[in-house]
Amino acid sequence: MTCMKIDGKAIALSIREEIAARVEALKEKGVTPGLAVILVGNDPASEIYVRNKGIACEKAGMRSEIIRLPEDTTQEALESEIARSNADGGIDGILVQLPLPKHLDERRALNAILPEKDVDGFHPVNAGKLLAGEKTVVPCTPKGCMRLLAEAGIETEGKEAVVIGRSNIVGKPMALLLTQANCTVTVCHTRTRDLKAHTRRADILVSSVGKAGFVTPDMVKPGAAVIDVGISRVDGKVCGDVAPEVAEVAGALTPVPGGVGPMTIAMLLENAVEAAECRA
Repeated sequence: MTCMKIDGKAIALSIREEIAARVEALKEKGVTPGLAVILVGNDPASEIYVRNKGIACEKAGMRSEIIRLPEDTTQEALESEIARSNADGGIDGILVQLPLPKHLDERRALNAILPEKDVDGFHPVNAGKLLAGEKTVVPCTPKGCMRLLAEAGIETEGKEAVVIGRSNIVGKPMALLLTQANCTVTVCHTRTRDLKAHTRRADILVSSVGKAGFVTPDMVKPGAAVIDVGISRVDGKVCGDVAPEVAEVAGALTPVPGGVGPMTIAMLLENAVEAAECRA
């Protein structure tokens, strides 16, 4: 069986070109979209993510403000920075880079962001609207996964979909979006019994576990579309949840790197531009 590679890098590039055109149209109206990214501490992986987001903003013609706070920042100081960005009329989107140092309350920080500036889609107001099927800010990674399925021409209507992972960031919103796309959805997690029995039924399988090679060929229905959200490092090499051998069984597969990752940043930019268009 020939497995189609779903090239997230190429798709994201096309989307970012569209975003750049939208930014230019906004600038003609006197509005420059702005994104503030708050980074607490010196986590190397977070530094890379934040730098990449800043570069992506600049390439799209957007204003990018990176706010760096020391590791020992207090909850009050963090929320003060969020409040400052909330009040800044030139900032359309605010992102708090996760994970935060353990002494900080992540949920409190995310809830302090104005819902209309919550480009990650994590605020309870936006999460509630997504659950209700209302128009809202959609979390970037699940939104990117849905766009990959659409761009690859993979039908969702009436299909069996399985999501491995139930995080607020990926698993839960992913399940909601697939349900809204008329899939029959099963969410699997650490307490799921006989995981393979569920995944083998999936026409669309999404894995967001974060364990290299977790999904093996015997877990995949022949011809299934497999979306690999997981990222791990093994001997310095970036790996996904899905073992390379799955390509011998699947009908379509996102690579790691070059699959979901580029789409997450593209969706972040799109969410920020949509917020700026509302301001305009």
